[in-house]
Amino acid sequence: MAVADWFLGASERGNRATSLDARHVDGAAWSEGNHVVPLIHGSTYFATLHDRVCDMRRGELLLFVDWRGDPDEQLLGEPGSEVARLLGEAAERGVDVRGLVWRSHLDRIRFSATENRHLGERINAAGGECQLDMRVRPGGSHHQKFMVLRHPDRPERDVAFVGGIDLCHSRRDDSDHWGDPQRQPMAEVYGDRPPWHDVQLMLTGPAVGDVETVFRERWDDPHPLSLSPFRLLGDRLRKDQPATLRPLPPQLPDPRPTGRHPVQLLRTYPGRRPGYDFAPDGERSVARGYSKAIGRARRLIYVEDQYLWSRHVAETFAEALRANPGLRLVAVLPHHPDQDGRLSGPPNLVGRREAVSILRQAGGDRVAFYGVENHAGVPVYVHAKVCVIDDEWATVGSDNFNRRSWTHDSELSAAVCDPDYARSLRVALAREHLETAAEEELAPSCVFDAFARSAARLQQWHDDGRVGERPPGRVRPLVDPPLPRLTRAWATPLYRAVYDPDGRPPLLRLRGRF
Repeated sequence: MAVADWFLGASERGNRATSLDARHVDGAAWSEGNHVVPLIHGSTYFATLHDRVCDMRRGELLLFVDWRGDPDEQLLGEPGSEVARLLGEAAERGVDVRGLVWRSHLDRIRFSATENRHLGERINAAGGECQLDMRVRPGGSHHQKFMVLRHPDRPERDVAFVGGIDLCHSRRDDSDHWGDPQRQPMAEVYGDRPPWHDVQLMLTGPAVGDVETVFRERWDDPHPLSLSPFRLLGDRLRKDQPATLRPLPPQLPDPRPTGRHPVQLLRTYPGRRPGYDFAPDGERSVARGYSKAIGRARRLIYVEDQYLWSRHVAETFAEALRANPGLRLVAVLPHHPDQDGRLSGPPNLVGRREAVSILRQAGGDRVAFYGVENHAGVPVYVHAKVCVIDDEWATVGSDNFNRRSWTHDSELSAAVCDPDYARSLRVALAREHLETAAEEELAPSCVFDAFARSAARLQQWHDDGRVGERPPGRVRPLVDPPLPRLTRAWATPLYRAVYDPDGRPPLLRLRGRF
């Protein structure tokens, strides 16, 4: 199929106010001539990012957006490589550092208000500008995680990073999955150093200009960063937040082509009042992009995701499974929710149980769900947001497969339509999880059964008391614990209202469309 068969057209994005597509001379809703490299694991991303930022010089531009930023997170696992120090020293060298970090809910409910503020303090003191951004729906968040590095006199160094990895604790893990020593609070089952699986993309070529445009639209939006008088008063008293956003320098021309990868940026912005100038009714191109690509799936959908929730999302996959008897779905998910509190755990399970049930009814034995563990048997928290369809179309981003990510929070994903790229990404992930799979087992027609065999062997070893040599592979079948009827009764409305809310305008809700 042609790229246009997989990607959204500009009209299909559903947001006429954005400049993201209009900026392309040919009017296409994507860019050609890019080179995209998956950076699998936080340690890989952090080391690459550290080297790139250290190389930046006076007069160059660094733009970043984050959901959570821990200023003391060591990108290289050693003193001197902390996030705040890296960005602060760049600003001190004369790099123009600008950041938008979600203001966040309070720390006492396990969010990151204090950490996000302290990250900005260090950058602002060094001459950069990092703002706390609360231009979201009530109960929502800015969940995008990306960086753009521009070099006016060295355009060959221009690069963007897009994906699901925050600049914070617990993310710096590698393929061995022994976890980041700088951990964030998580469910007890994940141990003292929670193992963490994640993916970020490194993009070069014209798509860097597209990612920069996403940042500039948010930065230039004229609405106040917060509508809370108490938070604004606190900012003034602390004097740690600039009163207004300084204008950005003019945008440089897009970088020259560096490869052959077509890249489309997919986004979520909620319907809110006041609306964004660049998306007055919101944008749901994440939902629309997935729906279009999933509707073209014929052989294999491979998913890695933190949350596979929501009837709306599950039905998108279910329709494709019902329409194509040869289609199979492999989903790699966390064995357990990240939080195990009495109130936080059950709503997570309610959402996933509903989605899994819908998919199993639609696909029967053509759908399979797995969790990952390290060689010590500790569950690996799957935070990656990856989807590969028929080794043709693949996306990595900040959005999860739930209604919140498709409608309510801000999200950004990069979709690539290229068979070699899509296959190499899927094979790299499968090879890590299966460990010893032969080349032929990784083909789209064989990998479903390869996962099943590997998971069955490892599960049998556990069932036999872990006697003898541990078989290769890290996946086990996903088994959610039972939820008593009384628990479901209170957890279900909490899940729908708080954990997985709907950010669509009322008319789209009534029509059941995105």
